[in-house]
Amino acid sequence: MKQLVEQQICEPVTIVIFGASGDLTHRKLIPALYAAFQQKLLPEQFSIVGFARRDYDTPLFRSMMADAVVKFSRLDVDEALVGAFVEHIDYFKGDLSNPEAYQALRTLLAEPSRYPENRMYYLSIIPDLFETAVRSLKEAELISPPHTQPWTRVVVEKPFGRDVASANRLNRELLRYLDESQVYRIDHYLGKETVQNILSFRFANAIFEPVFNRTYIDHIQITASETVGMEMGRGGYYDEYGALRDMVTNHLLQLLCLVTMEVPSDLSADAIRNEKVKILRNAKLDYKEQISDAVFRGQYARGINEVGEVIKGYLEEDRIDPQSDTESFVAMRLMIDNWRWAGVPILLRTGKRMAKKTTEIAVQFKVPPLELFQQVECDGDVCDTTRIKPNTLIFQIQPNEGIFLRLGTKRPGMRFVVEDVKMDFSYSGTWDGTLPEAYERLLLDILYGDSTLFTRSDEVEAEWSLVQPILDRLAELKPYSYEPGAWGVSEAAHLFHGCEGSWRNH
Repeated sequence: MKQLVEQQICEPVTIVIFGASGDLTHRKLIPALYAAFQQKLLPEQFSIVGFARRDYDTPLFRSMMADAVVKFSRLDVDEALVGAFVEHIDYFKGDLSNPEAYQALRTLLAEPSRYPENRMYYLSIIPDLFETAVRSLKEAELISPPHTQPWTRVVVEKPFGRDVASANRLNRELLRYLDESQVYRIDHYLGKETVQNILSFRFANAIFEPVFNRTYIDHIQITASETVGMEMGRGGYYDEYGALRDMVTNHLLQLLCLVTMEVPSDLSADAIRNEKVKILRNAKLDYKEQISDAVFRGQYARGINEVGEVIKGYLEEDRIDPQSDTESFVAMRLMIDNWRWAGVPILLRTGKRMAKKTTEIAVQFKVPPLELFQQVECDGDVCDTTRIKPNTLIFQIQPNEGIFLRLGTKRPGMRFVVEDVKMDFSYSGTWDGTLPEAYERLLLDILYGDSTLFTRSDEVEAEWSLVQPILDRLAELKPYSYEPGAWGVSEAAHLFHGCEGSWRNH
């Protein structure tokens, strides 16, 4: 982590977005770049080139991008600033699979006064075209040698493969034409404020790090749930990948790494990523006999929502194979074979059509060895006593970003009973204004050349190696059915054997 995001980038740059007619460009990339422009974080000299096959021209594309900024920017939009921003945008019509398009792109970019020679290529395209695009850029002499000026940086969107073999092949293809230092595999979860705060919370405060180990922690559970299904035509992509490939092998495993990794030697990109790779290589599925004891898959069924509307089941969704066994929900139990975490269950779950949209990490501590107190739980005016509840530290990634600690304190009154209370830090309650979007931070990090929040090739391969045993034995893991609006497959509660507590379904 080399620079403060609030510093303006000095080096002029040309940003070429491949697949610029897609949804990601409209909803995320252009609004993020506009936010940086409005805050005077982009260099004074920059250009953005949208590369796509659509029959657009520059005036039309600028108008579309201006509309995207107005619709999706998190900041109040200044019409004059939007006009100044889109003056930096040009459109280039080309076919990614045609080598002549890259020669024409080279001709366009040959004017350094308009297009600075430092280049960021953002591959917002399907993975099957990554190798074609990078090879064609190399052959058109549009990629600079590594560690030189001017520089070249190539951004790759997930998925980074679909199993160990394809991830290894994709890495080999990229690194045939690029140096590892030039490749930025982007995971937008790592740009979220609370995700970045995990490291500072653990390693900048002496109070919690000494108890982040097997002696004091009962288990860790990580949830990433969504209420949506296959809207906006996502069915074709999702049915090919499913919850395991789409969410676990990048987002959830990255969260796991940050909450369990050892203290890095410094805050350099390689020091942090080295520790993450160690965690991934030491992690494995936690079962004794059958893999079905550690992994549960599910598909949401047809149901009725709260306003009486029919919700299609997963197999009824558009562009979904009616015979598909792709999971819309997956939960699993992992263990980490190292000195700090041996014996501590790590529970992951993610899915579509669940009860609530939330992403959180819950670190649950062990209950005290002596039950000296009783705990009181109240529902309105009705209270009852129970056994003491464990403390829980919660990293809320979305939607209400913050860090919360649940602990027991004496309830006011004559009886000596304990009640659960919450100490909380929330971004919205501490600072004014909106939080930067993840893509704002990540795009600026790329321009700075800071790869801390991006996955390295050995990280990607270690992530796939961890889940490959599941992919190899999907026939033993037929998906269960679950109701839309539920918390996924009820059978996943069995993953808590030997643990104190259950899934945080609230």
